[in-house]
Amino acid sequence: MADVSSKKATIYDLSVLSGASASTVSAVLNGSWRKRRISEETANKILSLAKAERYTANLQARGLRSSKSGLVGLLVPVYENRFFSSMAQAFEAEARKRGLSPMVVSGRRDPEAERRTVETLIAYSIDALFIAGVANPDGVHQVCAGAALPHVNLDLPGKLASSVISDNRRGAEVLTGAILQHAARGANLSPEDVVLFGGHDDHASLERIAGFHAAKNAYFGQECSVEDVEKTGYSPRMTELVLEQFFERNGQLPRCFFINSSINFEGLLRFMGRHDEETVANIVVGCFDYDPFGSFLPFPVYMIKPDVQKMLEVGFELLEAAPTEPLVTIIEPRLIPPRTALAGPLDDISELSVSS
Repeated sequence: MADVSSKKATIYDLSVLSGASASTVSAVLNGSWRKRRISEETANKILSLAKAERYTANLQARGLRSSKSGLVGLLVPVYENRFFSSMAQAFEAEARKRGLSPMVVSGRRDPEAERRTVETLIAYSIDALFIAGVANPDGVHQVCAGAALPHVNLDLPGKLASSVISDNRRGAEVLTGAILQHAARGANLSPEDVVLFGGHDDHASLERIAGFHAAKNAYFGQECSVEDVEKTGYSPRMTELVLEQFFERNGQLPRCFFINSSINFEGLLRFMGRHDEETVANIVVGCFDYDPFGSFLPFPVYMIKPDVQKMLEVGFELLEAAPTEPLVTIIEPRLIPPRTALAGPLDDISELSVSS
């Protein structure tokens, strides 16, 4: 048994002692273990340990989860990406508008880390979870469903829970059309001049590739080669390496190219740091994400900005409606022309007065 002389046991202590996962312990303590098909023997063992390890007060406080905690979670793959950091900012604002306390965590696009992170959130008795850009949405769904936790997918859809996503295909068509029209000013383009970098076989990337090809085929009036896509995953380093390889093979960058996300866009910036200005002097870039700093680079950068706030508003509505079958809601993104700085959440923060 754990030493109880200094502090009461936590869910994690009970998890170690019982050999059950933290989410199983939480389900027993909040009374939802029958819904999760946890055996009565396991439940009784955990309840006995909870009593022995002075967890009684917490059991009373939770009262079989008859009242809600007021906590709502957001699982994102990374924090440092502008898209997910802006999503976190909007999520916190939307949660607080509804009188909820937000919790934002990262899963690093690692399925096992995602599962453990969600189990930890369940152990904190969150009332609902938004799942954004994870590697395995349906795997996360299984954990949530086992704990009877309401949840919604954002950015990447799943098959088993409702999802709110950007219109990736239409956004990619609009973005590709914009960079083609710009690059064609005073120059003749060939299909080989137009290349897509980034992404892999996830839903968002495949939809963007489909939109890219639809716009490119319409522009040139022919079925263009499918060899115009350089998949790099969501990795700045891999994007930089692929750009270097392309440059070595062709002696130049393509005149006009589509960058799949701001993560891949960072790879382009790293490539730029290794080459002189002439290398990027005549390129036109489209990026499926928005970053105000990228908008003011020396070459024209068109961007697609997903409507994150609208996505979250619809997500909260879906949680409240609790549809019996998974729904997919598609939100239209916005084309941002070069040299455009949009207002953001920080504009609403009042400046602090500084005394001299």
